[in-house]
Amino acid sequence: MWSRRTLIGAISIGALIGFAAPAAAQEIYIPLISKGFQHQFWQAVKAGAEQAAKDYNVRITFEGPDSETMVDKQIDMLSAALAKNPKAIGFAALDSQAAIPLLRKAQTAKIPVIAFDSGVDSDIPLTTAATNNLAAAALAADKMAELIGGEGDIALVVHDQTSRTGIDRRDGFVNRIKEKYPKINIVSIQYGSGDHLKSTEITKSVLQANPKLKGIFGANEGSAIGVVNGAREMNRKIVIVGYDSGKQQKQAIQEGLMAGAITQNPVGIGYKTVEAAVKALKGEKLEKIIDTGFFYYDKSNISDPKITAVLYD
Repeated sequence: MWSRRTLIGAISIGALIGFAAPAAAQEIYIPLISKGFQHQFWQAVKAGAEQAAKDYNVRITFEGPDSETMVDKQIDMLSAALAKNPKAIGFAALDSQAAIPLLRKAQTAKIPVIAFDSGVDSDIPLTTAATNNLAAAALAADKMAELIGGEGDIALVVHDQTSRTGIDRRDGFVNRIKEKYPKINIVSIQYGSGDHLKSTEITKSVLQANPKLKGIFGANEGSAIGVVNGAREMNRKIVIVGYDSGKQQKQAIQEGLMAGAITQNPVGIGYKTVEAAVKALKGEKLEKIIDTGFFYYDKSNISDPKITAVLYD
């Protein structure tokens, strides 16, 4: 559930994401198909999209599959949304290639496609509103290296290897370690579907197989919570760097179970997706990437107003 403070922060985040209240526009319908609904991240994206819909006087719907493994379900949702002949559509792909045939149909029908959070391997989307996941994961790698003293064995638990977020967060982290930290050895990269229970079991297996492991990077909300739970259940003290926010991650950082995490700007992602769709319908030129920003937070800055504005429960 959203706290009153969080909701106020979401609604007042305009200063952070840089929008001005536009003139009233004729109501148009823009469905948004997300990667899931099970994480608080997506509820924050939804809040941002709803705020933009209100500001721009458009109607939106926001839906996603129950699990981020349900690629076929997401494709069905995309197909159903396109069948309603929307003026534009927002799409966060679970699989960077699976949706391309449907997106081609949207392009043929002159329905602008705005990608958000996770893009597709195609130039059909007019823009992608997202975190620069390569850069954010590289920052996570720098923090991990600093916390373990620049040497030792580490591992990754990633949500998937099919979405752009999964691929870029894995590669951004791994490439930075390989480029800058020759004494750090990545002993395992595992995929837990963003499910905290599955990620917990994966973490326990990795810890059992690697008694000298110093740290694990959890590449999304579910992955990071799974790593925390797995380390706790194994009674292992390791450095954990996460990605995203949410109540459990913030609590883990406050309790010292997680060293820190990357937070995105999910409200900004939702807002900018709808804003970009409106601009596309007006014929305005869009940048290919709308970088919505990221921050690293830990116990030292978790109460900083700049950080609290982009954290979510």
